[in-house]
Amino acid sequence: MSTTPLRRARRLTPRFLARHLLRLAISLAVLVVASFAMIHLIPGDPLRQMLGPTAPRQLVDARRAELGLNDALPTQFLHYVQHVCSGDLGTSFFSSQPVSGIIAAGLPNTLALALLATLVALVVAVPLGMWAGVRTHKGRRRGTETAFTTLTGAAVAIPEYLYGLALLLVFALGLGLLPPAGLTGPTSYLMPVTALSIAPAAMIARLARVETQRELDTDYMRLAHAKRLPAVRLYAVHLLPNTLTATLTMGGLLLGGLITGSVLVENVFAWPGLGQRTVEAITQKDYPVAQAMILVYGALVLIINFLVDIVLGLLDPKSALSATNRQEG
Repeated sequence: MSTTPLRRARRLTPRFLARHLLRLAISLAVLVVASFAMIHLIPGDPLRQMLGPTAPRQLVDARRAELGLNDALPTQFLHYVQHVCSGDLGTSFFSSQPVSGIIAAGLPNTLALALLATLVALVVAVPLGMWAGVRTHKGRRRGTETAFTTLTGAAVAIPEYLYGLALLLVFALGLGLLPPAGLTGPTSYLMPVTALSIAPAAMIARLARVETQRELDTDYMRLAHAKRLPAVRLYAVHLLPNTLTATLTMGGLLLGGLITGSVLVENVFAWPGLGQRTVEAITQKDYPVAQAMILVYGALVLIINFLVDIVLGLLDPKSALSATNRQEG
């Protein structure tokens, strides 16, 4: 008998939720410490590197006092945590803009790119993987299996920015069909979303194929086959929902990777997101911006992984129960 989402949710124990919330809190605390330590682990004097070797000593000392870098390290860390908790991430060395404003301007565009790429990857990969799994089940059609594994393996191996460069050369500079850079309208999404989604789609398709073949060997699928159900009902109603748990989990994890992995693709297409500002901050030695970018990217990945764990617990309650049993044992 199937289990409804509500009844599944009831099986997410408080221990399971508390355990994952504690893990998220510890990970975020480590991230804050790492982002704070970044500016202190840079070889040499970061202020001197930023202001240049010819900057007067008085200017460097005044800037150091302004940023509170003359305080004791615990005091600096306490002030940093207070500012982060209040949303004050400092001021850009170069533009003198609040870093929180820079992030607020670019984050929606980065998230839109990553979310669309994840959605496209899932929509393309799940049917493709299921089709390949059905076609090659029990060793049938070796040619199809070889072609599928070879093409998806090659697609995973190629970096996203190379896909971006190829798309840019062909469709923007070569054929002139799409805008080459920036965000000027809906068509601006086509090339960066495609560049970001190809490799994840290949990975998800390979996983969907394995999950499909595993489900095809279960008793309920054998019974469905014996009843000679129509193909749409057989695969869309019975097979698809039971192959989605691992696939959606992978999709959620890839979303976190796409947010951080979009940095180079955003620079290829001059996308007005966080990626371009991150590269600019690193090359310009704009440490407050770079520090904040590390914090934001890391926090997004941790939160997405936390949500994936919760969704996995809803879709597969055994994961929540096994986690609780391990603690009680």
